[in-house]
Amino acid sequence: MKQKRNSSIQEGILYHKHPLLQGGNMKIHQLFIICMLACLSLLLTDPVTEAALSEADQTCLGCHSMEQHKTLGNGDKLSLKVNPGEIENSVHGIIGCSACHGFTADSHPQRTFKSRKEYSAIAARRCTTCHSPRDNKIHEKVISRESSKTSCTDCHGAHSVMRVSELSKGNQYCLTCHKWEISLHFLNGTRDTAKVQESVLKESVHKNLSCVDCHVRVYSELHPVREFNSKRDFSLLMAENCKRCHFDKYTRTLEGIHFKASEKGNTKTPFCTDCHGSHAIASAQKDKLANAKKCSQCHADIYTVYAQSVHGAALIKENIEDVPVCSDCHKAHDNAGPHTSGFRITVPQICAGCHAQKEIMAKYGLSTKVVETYLQDFHGVTLKFYKQYGQTEKQIAVCIDCHGVHDIMKIKSGNAASIKQNLTKRCQKCHEGATANFPDSWISHYEPSFKKASLVFLIDWGYRIFIPFMIIGLLVQIILHLWRYAVNR
Repeated sequence: MKQKRNSSIQEGILYHKHPLLQGGNMKIHQLFIICMLACLSLLLTDPVTEAALSEADQTCLGCHSMEQHKTLGNGDKLSLKVNPGEIENSVHGIIGCSACHGFTADSHPQRTFKSRKEYSAIAARRCTTCHSPRDNKIHEKVISRESSKTSCTDCHGAHSVMRVSELSKGNQYCLTCHKWEISLHFLNGTRDTAKVQESVLKESVHKNLSCVDCHVRVYSELHPVREFNSKRDFSLLMAENCKRCHFDKYTRTLEGIHFKASEKGNTKTPFCTDCHGSHAIASAQKDKLANAKKCSQCHADIYTVYAQSVHGAALIKENIEDVPVCSDCHKAHDNAGPHTSGFRITVPQICAGCHAQKEIMAKYGLSTKVVETYLQDFHGVTLKFYKQYGQTEKQIAVCIDCHGVHDIMKIKSGNAASIKQNLTKRCQKCHEGATANFPDSWISHYEPSFKKASLVFLIDWGYRIFIPFMIIGLLVQIILHLWRYAVNR
C-alpha cells in the first residue's frame, strides 16, 4: 500500500511540474493531439527505404539497384537488378545479401554460368544450409534427384521469398510449384512430368473447380509422397475420383464392354481420363472430330475405315457435325459389343436417331422414308416381333447388313456394284441359292412410283381401287338382299 501511495504521489508531482500538464484539461488535449500527429507521421512514412536495410545490404544495392545484366553462356541475359522492397518484405529480410549469396561487396568473385537454370540450381544450394530437404518429403524427392530441373527459387522466389501460408490460394497455390517441369519417376523406370498449364485449366469444363477437388487428400499442409509402378497405375487411381461427382456415368460404365474387358485382366481398356483428358477436360459433344480421334488411339484401323466412309468424310473434310461418330452408335459409357445380339436388334433405332429426323435430313436432301419403309417391310416387321417377345438371338437383316458398319458408302456413288455384291452375300445367309438378281426383287427404300418400280406401283393402285370396289359392292348386295327380304315378307 505504501509503495502504491508513493507512486501516486510521484505521478502527481510530475503532473504539476510538466509544462504541458500545467493548466488543466486544455493542455492535456494539446498533448493528445501532438501524440496523434506523431503516430500519423510514422504511419505515412514509407517503411521500404534503404535506411531500413543494413549497411552491408545498402552497399550491395549501390550497384544492384541499377539496371544491369549478365550475359550467360547460352546468350541469355540475366538481370542483376534487385528491388529493395522485395528484400524488405521478404521473410529473408533480416538475413542480408551475404548470408544467401556467400560473398560480400569487398570479396565479389566473377563467375560464369551456362544458362539461367544452372545459375538457379547453384544459387539454390545455399537454401539447404538452413532448410534441409529432408524436412519435407516432397522437397526431398524433387530436389535430391540429379536429373531434377526444379530448384527452390522456382517455387518460392529469389528475393521476394514468401512463407508457404502467404502464397496464393486455390489453384494458384498448387501452380506455384506445378507450373514448372517437375519430374515424376515411376517404379518401372519410366518418367513423366507434373507440369500443369494454367491456360489449360481455364479452358476446361472444370475451370470452376480447384485442384484439391480432384486430388483429394492433398492440400497445403499435407502433400503425401506416393509411389506408383507406372503412369497407368496413377491414372487408374485418379479416375476413381471422377465417380465422386459423376456417379451416374460411372454406373453406366459397369455395363459397358470396356469395363467387362478390364475385369478379365485387360489393363489397356479406356477409363475416364483416357477419353476426357485430365486437366484439359472438354465436352465430348462440342467437338465430334476430337471425340472420334480419341477412339482411334485404340481402334486405329476402324477409324481409318470410318474416315473414308460417307459419315467420316463429311465430318473430316466438310466439318459437318450432324453425322454420327463412335459414341453416337456405340454409346459413350455403357457401350455394347457390336457383335452381340442385343446390339444388332437396336441398330434400326440407332440409325433412326438421325435418318428419322426431318430437320436433319432436309439439310442434305435425304428422305426419312428409309426408316419407315424398313419398318413396314418383312424384315422390319419380323424384327419388331423378335424384340417384342425377347427373341434377340434370332438373326434378321438390319441396316448394317446391307449398308455396312464403318465403311458406309453412298448408294448413288460409283460403288453401286460393290454394294449390290455385298447385299447378295447378305441375302444368301438366309436365302440359300440367292443369285445376283435376287436383291432386285426388293425395291429398297423407295416408295413405288410410275417411274420407279412401275409394275409394283400399278398393282398397288389396282388393289387400292379393286379392294374398295369389292367391299362397297358387297355392302350394296347385302343391303339390297335385306330390302328384298323385307318387301317380299
